[in-house]
Amino acid sequence: MAPESPLVAAWELGVRLKEAREQVGMTGTKAAEAIGVTQNYLSNIEHGRRKIAESKLTALLETYLLDAAESAELVELRKAADGRGWWSRYSGLFAPELLRYFGFEHGAEEIRSYESGVMSGLLQTREYAHAVHSGDRANLRGSEIDRRVEARQVRQRRITGPDPLRAVILLTEGALRQQVGGPRVLAQQLEHVLDLVHAHADTLTVRVMPFTAGSYGAMGSSTFHLLTFPSTRLRRLAWVESVTSFNLIDSDLRVHQCSLSFDEALDKTADPVSSEEIIREVLNSIA
Repeated sequence: MAPESPLVAAWELGVRLKEAREQVGMTGTKAAEAIGVTQNYLSNIEHGRRKIAESKLTALLETYLLDAAESAELVELRKAADGRGWWSRYSGLFAPELLRYFGFEHGAEEIRSYESGVMSGLLQTREYAHAVHSGDRANLRGSEIDRRVEARQVRQRRITGPDPLRAVILLTEGALRQQVGGPRVLAQQLEHVLDLVHAHADTLTVRVMPFTAGSYGAMGSSTFHLLTFPSTRLRRLAWVESVTSFNLIDSDLRVHQCSLSFDEALDKTADPVSSEEIIREVLNSIA
């Protein structure tokens, strides 16, 4: 089971309230009027972007004629959505959309990641992460780096904590060989990856795209992640990063396209055993 995420709870609550409204044939405008709020307020609730007051939720449950069992579930979701996730401590440091991604990642049960040029943030050592951020002086102030590294370390609890993500992380061979922080830092990073894979063999898989793999659709693309959630009511999400922007994607079509690209790339990667051999080969070449 994934740990509780206020953001995911708010999202599921919104999805279920929208489904309930549609089942009784009410428009958003009519439902908003029935409980004395604006249509925009209700829309933000249905999209998980605004918390709903307990009194307004009670009014909606009555308006939608929900039974006691489902009403109780939605009340519990509202309580869970009222909490504050760890990412709220960094609200002045990261863009709101990135904070939303942290919340979704925290509440996901599976992540599939493609990393073309750098080690996955979920696998980075503190020294490697510091070197990554230090290399982005054009966009980051030096005073921000330590806190960004700290946030990355907190994110990694989803790999190493009591409720770990099922993670499949695809790395290119170039990402393994890029000497971020220099040979010593890179060697420690590669050893760390091997340790993680062995310690979390049931939930963590790291696959390497060797230089010999040839071309594939995601080649040259930016980093992207695919998130799956415990509740079957919640759709998969994709997160796509580039140098100057990042986007959380909830369009079923675009998420499906990202998933197809990931599956095609995964077919070209070395199997888990061979991937470990490649990592050890790179490690031995710089140790």
